[in-house]
Amino acid sequence: MDRTALADFLRHRREALKPSDVGLPDGARRRTSGLRREEVAALAGMSTDYYARIEQQRGPQPSDQMLTAITRALRLSLDERDHLFRLAGHNPPRRLRRSDHVSPPLLRVLDRLDDSPAMVLSDLGVTLAQNRLAIALLGDHSRFTGLAASDYYRWFTDPSERARYPVEDRERQGIIRAAGLRAALSMGGPDARAERMVAALTAESPAFVDAWERHEVATRFDDHKTIIHPELGSIELDCQALFTEDQSQTLIVLTAKPGTAGYDKLQLLGVVGSQEFSEHQ
Repeated sequence: MDRTALADFLRHRREALKPSDVGLPDGARRRTSGLRREEVAALAGMSTDYYARIEQQRGPQPSDQMLTAITRALRLSLDERDHLFRLAGHNPPRRLRRSDHVSPPLLRVLDRLDDSPAMVLSDLGVTLAQNRLAIALLGDHSRFTGLAASDYYRWFTDPSERARYPVEDRERQGIIRAAGLRAALSMGGPDARAERMVAALTAESPAFVDAWERHEVATRFDDHKTIIHPELGSIELDCQALFTEDQSQTLIVLTAKPGTAGYDKLQLLGVVGSQEFSEHQ
């Protein structure tokens, strides 16, 4: 525990905040820049004396629970939170926090994408949200439940999922998915859903076992890929990925270069939508 550095860090972060940043009134007269110690203590749910002693380099070593409360009160970023834990002599918590609730920033971006297929995926490959073009291109993923909600699981157990990619690319796509699942386990730690998926795939898919035993670990999405649509045929697309800070969710956007056949097919998909093709999805 580095008492001096911890005290300095807390004081500087406290002084950098305005009351309005944490939902408090600014008030007409404030002698203290930023928040007062008693305000931070109240936001963190601890006594003012306890918090003050930490800033004065004379308090006990804060527990993980206290550090988490201070993180919340001071609105620290993940990097700042990790730094706080290390200064206090603790290992930082794992960054990844799985949730089926779509990240609000990613959802705001998704809502503004009406000319390109886009979707939000969890680290376990579950589609959390799709726009209309993504549904028209790839089908409505909301119909899947249980382990089948994960693209990782469907890839190795559902032939129709693999049929969306050229035959020559399917082995590589399987390796990419196995590497992504291993990365999710590495970042997220023990997780019943992830472990159940690995166990099920190990029992059901020799192709998964082959890919899993390569021990590749990577969270990646192709820069360029070919999707086979049941009506429009092959569509060459570029793929961009935007991650949340803890990498628990990813916004995937598929685009095509103007003037290409892929671009024209996306334009057609945008006009027709999923109605004409729904019976084939």
